Amino acid sequence: MPARTGKQFLEGLRGARQVWVDGDRVSDVVDHPALSGAAHALAEVFDLQYRHADECLMPDPETGETIAVSHIIPRSRADLERRHKALRRVSEYSVGLMGRTPDYMNVTYAGFAGRPDEWGAHGNEEGAARLVAYQKFLRRHDISLTHTIVQPTVDKALGDAPQAGNQQALRVVGETEHGIVVRGARILATLAPFADEIAVYPGLPLPPGANDYALSFCVPMSAPGLKFLCRDSVSAGTSRFDHPLSSRFDEQDAFVIFDDVEVPRERVFIDRNMEAYNTVMRSSWPANIQQQTMIRAAVKLEFAWGVAMRMAEAINAADPNTMQMIGEIWTYAEFTRSAVLAAETGAREWGAGMVACDPRPLHALRCTLPLWFPRVNEIIRLIGSHNLFATPTASQFADKALRPLIDTYLPGAKGMPAEQRARIFRLAWDYTGSALASRNEQYERFYLASSARNLARHLVFTDRTGADRLVDRFLNEPL
Repeated sequence: MPARTGKQFLEGLRGARQVWVDGDRVSDVVDHPALSGAAHALAEVFDLQYRHADECLMPDPETGETIAVSHIIPRSRADLERRHKALRRVSEYSVGLMGRTPDYMNVTYAGFAGRPDEWGAHGNEEGAARLVAYQKFLRRHDISLTHTIVQPTVDKALGDAPQAGNQQALRVVGETEHGIVVRGARILATLAPFADEIAVYPGLPLPPGANDYALSFCVPMSAPGLKFLCRDSVSAGTSRFDHPLSSRFDEQDAFVIFDDVEVPRERVFIDRNMEAYNTVMRSSWPANIQQQTMIRAAVKLEFAWGVAMRMAEAINAADPNTMQMIGEIWTYAEFTRSAVLAAETGAREWGAGMVACDPRPLHALRCTLPLWFPRVNEIIRLIGSHNLFATPTASQFADKALRPLIDTYLPGAKGMPAEQRARIFRLAWDYTGSALASRNEQYERFYLASSARNLARHLVFTDRTGADRLVDRFLNEPL
């Protein structure tokens, strides 16, 4: 089938699934008040791809049917540039606030399928073949896919990867005629209520003896025994004036319980193969997927810069201190844009004909963005000051007695209408101070691991050859 429309996406969400949010067992995620806003926003993303079909859609290389460009397996820099345009178009819709729009997993599985040699190593040839077949299913049915890769944290002293005997982590507990049976939990399935299927693939390397935990597979959200416990909703009403962001962009996060879930054999990509599990994510995965993640970050920072400038204009704050803070946001946006460009310019063939970015500038962003985003929020709140709370609602503007008073006493500088001023500061607060903003700041602090962890591990994904050469010149000089 060709790429889905928003209507088709929403119809696909109405199937049976076990999702809980705000104390409710959800019978229909499309209509539930805590989920409806994001469900319809994601439907708009599917429709957006048709409105910008020249950028976002392409023919399937085997069937000719229309598919999303995010499914492309890049074979050249031109393919990466083409994918960049599509990814940016999708990210701009949510101004980077939705980190797990379906294109994230589309890019992920395109990268996996583009490296069957990586997935087929260590005797995992059959699993790799099943993964390649699944990627074709994913793109041809335009599946909305979520994922969960982090093990539940019970005792940090035991480490982040499960030891043999761990009763909370996801593991194999049996086999059937048709597949394997898995039990345990994982986090954090962002987008879960709005997905058709869920993917499990390797996270941190496993220690010796933990073979039963070495798994990769995909199953439908309706699989018996699969349960999703969502965090408290941060969706705020339906008014896009009062809550321009949190009325539609709460993509949700869920704790996932696999209560003896049967996984069909054709959906199992790694089955207790420790060598495959511990190595398959080390090479091309970061270089491939971080194109999507950092394009989203660049859009989000550019949006923040724009919001900060509009706030300053609304109150005519052109003093050096304000301009300095706004300029700081601009540098973050420009560094991110430039790093993505450098990564794409330095792209190379990684094996099996797949081309992916130079990961070095993207790894540097991975270390710094968790620090930049909280600082950006701080700057916007400093510039906004008390004005972030002087923001009448849509119903107050609609009140015939209040409206003249609001227009008189709450205009913006240089003739800016009161309604426009209110829109600016409501947007700024929803971006930095609302419940959605708090969730997003926490999300960015630990997105692809924390800054501290990535900095401490930087030698794992860097090449120190050039630095050593520069230093050795002096250390190796004769006495």
